[in-house]
This record gives sequence, C-alpha cells and structure tokens, in this order.
Amino acid sequence: MTIDFKQLFNAANPSRALRADLPEDQQYYIDFSEVRGGRVVEEMRDNIILFADDKPTCQLFTGHIGSGKSTELSQLHQWLEQDGYRVVYFESSEDLEMADVDVGDILLAIAQRLMTRLGEWQVKTEAKGFRAILAGAAKVLQTEIDLKAEASTPFGEIVADTATGEASFAIPLGIGKLTAKVKESPELRSKLRSYMEPQTKGILEALNKEVIVPAIATLQQQGKAGLVIIVDNLDRIDNAPKPWGRLQHEYLFVDRGDQLRQLQCHVVYTMPLGLRFSADYGRLTQRFETPSILPMIPVLNRDGSVFELGLEKMRQMVLARAMPQVSEAERSALITHYFDRPETLDYLCLVSGGHVRNVLRLLQDSLKKERGLPLGRESLAAAIKKRRNEMMLSIEDSEWELLRQVSRTKKVVGDDGYQRLIRSLYVYEYQDEDGSWQKC
Repeated sequence: MTIDFKQLFNAANPSRALRADLPEDQQYYIDFSEVRGGRVVEEMRDNIILFADDKPTCQLFTGHIGSGKSTELSQLHQWLEQDGYRVVYFESSEDLEMADVDVGDILLAIAQRLMTRLGEWQVKTEAKGFRAILAGAAKVLQTEIDLKAEASTPFGEIVADTATGEASFAIPLGIGKLTAKVKESPELRSKLRSYMEPQTKGILEALNKEVIVPAIATLQQQGKAGLVIIVDNLDRIDNAPKPWGRLQHEYLFVDRGDQLRQLQCHVVYTMPLGLRFSADYGRLTQRFETPSILPMIPVLNRDGSVFELGLEKMRQMVLARAMPQVSEAERSALITHYFDRPETLDYLCLVSGGHVRNVLRLLQDSLKKERGLPLGRESLAAAIKKRRNEMMLSIEDSEWELLRQVSRTKKVVGDDGYQRLIRSLYVYEYQDEDGSWQKC
C-alpha cells in the first residue's frame, strides 16, 4: 500500500471537527460510546423524537473542550435530519465575543441563523415586531449601519411596507450587520445591551409567535417532524466575572437559564464543563434537565491499569486517520508502516489521556519533528516533553495541591480552583459503570 505522509499530517488536524454529512469525514469517525459510559448523543436524540410528546425540549451538552462534542453534535444533526426534522446548527463563537456574552446576544445570533435557514427552506415569516426591535437597536447605536438590504437575500426579496411604502430590510442581514459591529466594540455592545435588555421578553415573544411557531406549522405541512436548533461552542465562553462579580457562565445558564429555555422548539446548547462543579449546579438542574456529558475516552482504569478496550478505540482513531479506507482488522497489521513499533502508538494514546484533540495535536507535532514515516518514539517523546513543559509553566503552587488531591481521590469538588483545573485540561472527566471519576 502507498504510505502518504502528507495525507496523515493533514488528517491529524486537531482543530477540525468531523462532519457527519461529508463522506470523506465519516471514514475517520470512530464510535466511542461503548467505552464512554453510554450512548449520550443517541439519548439526546431520543429525548426529542421519542419522549418529547410534541413539546419543546431544551438540553444542555457538556464535556471537555476538544473531547469531540462538535463531532458528536454533527452526528446528532445528521440523525435528526434523517428522522424528518429541520435542524439549525451553528458555532456561536462565529457570532459572539466569547469574553463578553449576554442572553440577548445569544438570542440575536439564534434569530439570524434561524431566519437565514428558513429562507433557504422556502419558509417565509413577516416578523414585523422583530423588525421594529432591530430598527430601534440601530437607531440607539447611532452608527452608519444600514439595515436595508441592497439586493435579494437568502430570506427573500426586499418588500415594501404596506403602511409607509418604504423598503423593508431582510432580518438576517440586519442582525448580521448589528452583531458584526458590536462584536468589534465593547462600547457598542454596551449601548446595544442597554436597549436590548428591557426588550428580552419582547424578543422571545417575537421569535416564538412571529417566527418559530408559524415556521414549525409550515414545516409540518411540508411533511417535516419539527424544528431543532443546536448552539455549539457556548462551552467556550470565558469564565470571567461580570462587572457585578457574577461569573459569566453562571450568569448565563443559571441566572438567565429560564430565558434560554423559552424558545418554542427543540434546542440544544453546549455549556462549560466547569458548571458541573459549581455551587450553583443544583439551581442549574432546576432550570434544565440534567446536562448530558461527553466524557473522555478512558485508556486507563480507576486503579491505573490499562483499559484495553478504550486503548484499542484510541488506536483505531489514530490509524483511521492514516488508513481511512482500510478495515480495522487490517489496520492493526499495518501499524509499523506508520509507527516504528506498536508500542509507540500505544505510548501516544496513553499519554493523551483519551483526549481526542490532544492525541491529534501530539501526533501532528511529532510528525513535524520526524518529517517522515514511520514515526519514531524519540520524536514523539520530544513533542510530549514540550507539551508537558508548557503546561507546567501555567500551574500555580496552590493548584499542585489540588492536583495531588484529585490523584488520590479521583474526584473533583466544587471549588473555583478545581473548576480552573477542569477548564485548563489539567484534570479529565471519565465515566464507567460506577459513575464519573476524574484523573490528572
């Protein structure tokens, strides 16, 4: 067989999530549910298609950054489309300034993405109330934002207002211009929020009554089962305090959680894993169902022994990037085409701790050092050492004691220091038949 160094290097891109709708991506996909403690994403799908009883659902999905949530959400998206749903999926980080997010920002981003997709699906809504809110926002900002579209948009042609005869702007375009401006400027964000905050109830009412409910009715007339909105990357919001001292992720999901769950369709939000260890986690679960957690892929058991099934899954994930069109059984026989010996591949998988993005990052860094195949233990060890030294530089003295406690107890408790350990990927979350456990 042909050994392609560049193909493996490109396939090991750690920043790219696999898309379920692309055959070239699906050949790399490995189903880890057998070792992750349950079929988490299938359960989320069932909550919508089997147990919702025609009522809107709102689910939270969490896990370590880089653990594969976006890839799994893409699978969920694909399954729901196959089940007859229309799905709006987007990465919130493309629309929001993640260091400074408010509920109104999230709702505007949802509105823009939703109404753009409705236009593509030939589902029209007038949304006059929403237009009025946007026009008021543009006026308050006192900028040169022109909300009138200059041509047709995915939402449709610009139409004349029956009362004034003036051209009416396309809502997705109008929201896009507003959010693009305020994302660049804290001052404009503050001005927009001073206007939008009292309008939050009105925004929700307009979205529900003028857009979502009529759209679902039209979609059902078209033979569709309903509407699902998936908001990815909200788990990446900065854990910074708001001006009044409240941590941003607690403010959004706990204090304002009731508003996030008021949309009259099925919604999935990703949330920061650190909220699981917050003192407000109980309040969170009163506002939402218990969040679905995507744990790490265990390559070790709680007692430190090798978990062979998890290790084999990780081997296959790496080998699939090298040999996507080869069967799993055949890949194992070809390991030495890509690694100097099987133990080098195992070393990579074990050191990664079962973190999908880290194993790919270490693989790509090692390939840069080796500059060819097969990849040797020495190049891999050098990449691991560099990564280890980078992490150690950022660990404070107080955090070393917390890490020692996690090492002893395999548990994280709800303290701000522990939350930082989780967010900084110093501690990983796993699931087994006895429940969750953590390892550093």
